[in-house]
Amino acid sequence: MLPLVSILLPAYNSESYIKQTIDSILQQTYAEFELLIINDGSTDNTSNIIDSYTDKRIQYIKNNGNQGLIFTLNKGIELAKGKYIARIDADDICLPQRIEKQVAWMQQNTNTAVLATTVQFINEHNEPTGFWPLDLQTITSSAIKKNMVWQCCIAHPSVMMRSEVIKNYRYNVYQKHTEDYDLWLQLLADGFVIEKINEPLLLYRVHTQSITGSIHRKRNTFFTIAKTKKQFLLQRIKKFNWGIFETKILLSACFDVMMGIGKEIKRLFKH
Repeated sequence: MLPLVSILLPAYNSESYIKQTIDSILQQTYAEFELLIINDGSTDNTSNIIDSYTDKRIQYIKNNGNQGLIFTLNKGIELAKGKYIARIDADDICLPQRIEKQVAWMQQNTNTAVLATTVQFINEHNEPTGFWPLDLQTITSSAIKKNMVWQCCIAHPSVMMRSEVIKNYRYNVYQKHTEDYDLWLQLLADGFVIEKINEPLLLYRVHTQSITGSIHRKRNTFFTIAKTKKQFLLQRIKKFNWGIFETKILLSACFDVMMGIGKEIKRLFKH
């Protein structure tokens, strides 16, 4: 019998935290899942840690070298057998009832394409470091869609997605580090519903090696968001899809560019 849920776990040099992540998944109160662990060419002890598990729900796949997160995610979507695909990163921790509660929601709300949860931040030592204000302010589907015009307001590792929808989209290879935001924009533009459970069911780790903790902080985030929106709009133009939502994205992208320029000017004066 096919599993109802496929949990997609990409891993790259994740020896520090991946055991905690896998353990948190195997200890879920909902047990009808397959765990797709895709090792993206790790050079540390990640592979040995994964090999130490014997749980039959684990499907261990190895990429041919380091192919990158987007390639790995799309490969996972292709391989997933479940009706739903849940995401998790190799340094985060699922609370025990996460999958059970998301499955119950998806079963009861058949119009929901993507279901996130709120998250709690933790550090390298598993210590709580607070919450994401925007995450807590955007709970309803209408609030999520309204705020997505400006910026991403859901945590990617917290989502559960409907396979029949996501398998028709995939992540855009030209949206590195913002591939999730681009996907949500595509779905919203096509009329799909994104919801959120108002409960922190994922412990989201922010540390020096994480994308959240390093890459985004080094960039002018306004330019990064504007670039993401530009790529999204180009795809919509190629598909001859343009409406009110796309127009709002265009206007917000122009605002992002102006704010980015202002931030750069301030930075020059500081030096």
